[in-house]
Amino acid sequence: MKRRDLASASLALLGSPLLARHALAQGAAGSGEGKPLVMAIGGAINSIDPHFFSATPNHTVANHIFSRLMERDRKGNPVPGLALSWTPVSETEWEFKLRPGVKWHDGRDFTADDAIFTFARARDVPNSPGGLGPYLSSIAEAKAPDPLTLRVTTRGPAPLLPRQLQQVHIVSRHVGEGATTDQYNSGKAAIGTGPYKFVRYVPGDRLELVRNEEYWGPKPEWTQVTLRQITNPGARVAALLSGDVGIIDTPPASDLPRLRNSPQVTVETAPGLRLIYLGPDFSHATNPPEVTTKDGKPFEKSPLLDLRVRRALNIAINRQALAERVMQGMAAPTGQWMPQGSFGYAPGVPVPPYAPDEARKLLAEAGFPEGFRIALRTPNDRYPNDAETAQAVAQMWTRIGVQTRIEAMPWSAYVPRATRQEYSMCLWGWSSSTGEGSNVMNSVLSTYNKEKGRGSSNDGRYSNPEFDALTDAALSTIDDTKREALIQKGVAMAMGDVALIPLFILTNAWATRKGLAYAAGSSEMTLAMDVRSA
Repeated sequence: MKRRDLASASLALLGSPLLARHALAQGAAGSGEGKPLVMAIGGAINSIDPHFFSATPNHTVANHIFSRLMERDRKGNPVPGLALSWTPVSETEWEFKLRPGVKWHDGRDFTADDAIFTFARARDVPNSPGGLGPYLSSIAEAKAPDPLTLRVTTRGPAPLLPRQLQQVHIVSRHVGEGATTDQYNSGKAAIGTGPYKFVRYVPGDRLELVRNEEYWGPKPEWTQVTLRQITNPGARVAALLSGDVGIIDTPPASDLPRLRNSPQVTVETAPGLRLIYLGPDFSHATNPPEVTTKDGKPFEKSPLLDLRVRRALNIAINRQALAERVMQGMAAPTGQWMPQGSFGYAPGVPVPPYAPDEARKLLAEAGFPEGFRIALRTPNDRYPNDAETAQAVAQMWTRIGVQTRIEAMPWSAYVPRATRQEYSMCLWGWSSSTGEGSNVMNSVLSTYNKEKGRGSSNDGRYSNPEFDALTDAALSTIDDTKREALIQKGVAMAMGDVALIPLFILTNAWATRKGLAYAAGSSEMTLAMDVRSA
């Protein structure tokens, strides 16, 4: 068979004439010629705009098309990306030396001015349900002494700036200025410096990519990539077993024994950073949504504002049962947001005991001896066993008198309403992408302040000035030992206040077809660059 025929046969696996034409037109050479890869992820992608929503599925997409100043190693530490080096010039100034010769997908040169434009744009993307503001909040000014030097002045000492900028994908000024999120989704503005170029995006279905032959970094093995969105876990496994896809993320725990025993499949796991937690609403002092007395009457004052009620809900949950039965061993119970051994883990904050009798006493002390009714909202297509976890928690709460109903819905419908504070109790997940504990303090629990870029994912609107002061101190302390002590103090304070209700930390898992290998790590992202022929 001729070379072109071989490529055409391979491209047929992708089921996209548009992608096939793209790949054949580029005439790729080398060991990866004509090699397509189809991947399936369970998370919902809601935009190609890399600054629209700080969520793992969106970051997964962005990592293929765009680059960052600092990329990440397997442990989440910063390594050179578009920046070759970064040096603190003073306590409030960083200098970045940029990589020469980097080209945008349209052939234009990458310069420091593109980073300056990105810092301004990423702070405030219209209609963003949770953006990148917290990662950029320390930046007061950015200048370019020359095209390949970037000087960043911070509002105070900012020791975490390199780690924070790992979350910010750089877009070009010449394409991005004035570009809308819709124009990124259409591909018109999706011009990056990453290893793959945009071909086609079908919302809710797939993203098609073709290899960037001018990429500044190591060339990926795969010339064409299709990233399919298959939110149903069973359908995702079926697609893998049938050979329709080469790799899937988050295989359901119940299917892991079968997958491990299949001669056609390899399962890879790694400890994760993703916390699954419940977020109570603090924004409604009166008439809280979806919370009523047992006979359906509205409350004048929200029960959730009473610490005794939050403590009762916290200790009414059997986390060990959730980890072992619902998650079938693919999660570790926790009483805080960082896993043991990570920077900022607080040894003095244990997993809350399962104490339903004590929970009933706390409810009675708070004035709710008969309990009350509440709706627990959850996505049903975002995290492994998300709706099943919520259902198990609802049963536990109902046993102590808090009659709980589950409202599960697709992620795309769930997020907009949750971020408008339309619910009183939500199930969420959060991965501390900076690899340390101040990430949650800054993004999830700091008092919401859009102008300062703080609390962008604080959808429950928790607010504690003392905690905010600790967060400020942790973000500006250079000494690692002192900074970790501040984070640990913040963990103890927030968990004592039950600012959120942690459940467990996920174990990451992927399954691949025979002949493929995946470099599993702490990041949940499923990247074509990390898939290799075995």
